[in-house]
Amino acid sequence: MPRRPTGWTLALGLALPTGAASTLALPAVLAGAVDAALGRRSGPGALLLLALVLGTAAAADATAAAAGPACSAEATAALRGRLVRHLLALGPGGRLHGGPPPGDLAARLLGSAGTAGGRLPAVLGAATALLTSVGAIVGLGVLSPWLALAFFAGVVPGVVLIRLFLRQAGPAFARYQEVQAVLAARLSDALTGLRSIHAAGAQQREATRVLAPLPELSAAGHALWAAQRRTAWQATLLIALVEVSVLTTAGALLADGALAPGALAAAAGWAALGAGLFEQVEALVGVAHARAGQARVDELLALAPAPCGAGALPAGGPGQVELRGVVVRDGDRVLLGPLDLTVPGGRTVALVGRSGSGKSLLAALPGRLRDPDEGTVLIDGVPVGTLAPTELRHAVGYAFARPALVGRTVRDALAGAGATEAGAARADGFLRRLPFGWDTPLDELQLSGGELQRLGLARLLARPARVVVLDDATSGLDLATEYEVTEALDRATRGRTRLVVTHRAAVAARADLVAWLDAGRLRALAPHTTLLTHPDYRATLADTALRAAAAG
Repeated sequence: MPRRPTGWTLALGLALPTGAASTLALPAVLAGAVDAALGRRSGPGALLLLALVLGTAAAADATAAAAGPACSAEATAALRGRLVRHLLALGPGGRLHGGPPPGDLAARLLGSAGTAGGRLPAVLGAATALLTSVGAIVGLGVLSPWLALAFFAGVVPGVVLIRLFLRQAGPAFARYQEVQAVLAARLSDALTGLRSIHAAGAQQREATRVLAPLPELSAAGHALWAAQRRTAWQATLLIALVEVSVLTTAGALLADGALAPGALAAAAGWAALGAGLFEQVEALVGVAHARAGQARVDELLALAPAPCGAGALPAGGPGQVELRGVVVRDGDRVLLGPLDLTVPGGRTVALVGRSGSGKSLLAALPGRLRDPDEGTVLIDGVPVGTLAPTELRHAVGYAFARPALVGRTVRDALAGAGATEAGAARADGFLRRLPFGWDTPLDELQLSGGELQRLGLARLLARPARVVVLDDATSGLDLATEYEVTEALDRATRGRTRLVVTHRAAVAARADLVAWLDAGRLRALAPHTTLLTHPDYRATLADTALRAAAAG
């Protein structure tokens, strides 16, 4: 939806044409003042009019100088807000999967949106300059058709010059921003895995990988600068030739008596204004830069959110989860499926498998944290895609290995959880030791992985979800604390359907059933004791436990 014009936008929209009109009128008014000074015109009105035009032009320029940056800042803030809301509305259901990585998204949000925010002032400035130049040419034609013809001798090469610059600068700007985004994405990945990089002694190798796009970035920047430099000196030479041509013609007309002395001053002023069309390289750079930024933002805004329904689940349903013919892909590669699975209502199913087997991917499906590319996911017989978003959020609750805390304080982040839920998650003890307790600002928190997980579990327990998904949500707890938390979770979620992603045999043993995943396929669905007779299952548990211990 278009943004309503603000006061700064209106001020800029008024100041630019007012300034252009005053600037265009100035040569004619100056001509009258010169004739008055030479005695060819009587009265002080010409000098007063000159002062009025100069004052109006100065006020308009000052207003435009203040309104331009303010208008850009307002547009940038509005665009970034729109982009953030849109990205959050897309959800994690696969719309961004395989798309721009987080570093690229951040570059578009901070960089591309910032340049796109300056698009309106840049376009208005370039358009005003164009209209000023056209008006100046008309003024020359009014003085004498010969002056307009002298000016038009430079118009054709000037237009060709501008078109060539835009053709070269546009792709160069777009490529520059694309490579910037690649660099940002690689840096983001490196900072995320900084601990592992240092542990492996791979700092230099990782620095080389992150900085690998720099030559391409430099090439794009040099291409843009070369086009700008080439256009600048060509425009300067062309302006000089045009002004010399117009002034020579005006001098000849003055010598023949066809022009008054004041008209010669007007011709000089309008020639300079008309030639300004060819020196708008900076304005054109701003337009090209803004267009490139807007194009990158529009790519994200063009992504449509996953369709949502308005349906509801049957009241009092047991929370049965069904996956029918589910397939999840990453491009041409199948990550999960084809897979059929039924999780009986009120039962606990542990998801076990080696790294990359699809455990977390499967766990994401009931709450539409990822949508399948094929097949259907149902809760109590209702496809989750037909449910209203609020209904789905109430029906499915999640806790993760690294939960994100959202809000200003701990109380905000726990989203309705109270002392009972914090106690069940064994989070009440360290919450009491925080500087301001539950009102401690999140940016002052310094929590271990286990403490963070316990806050995530407390937040989960505050919701009466009929399907509870624990994605490695107790992996950061020591065995004693995990046992206590698990016992409390069993009591708090008794009667609910639970999907538990785990690498620990003890957790799998407590589940009613184990879904054993292997390379994205469901290899078996059976009790833990039954699967223990299979050597591959035992090897899977040993391998996942070893990897978890190494990661910890």
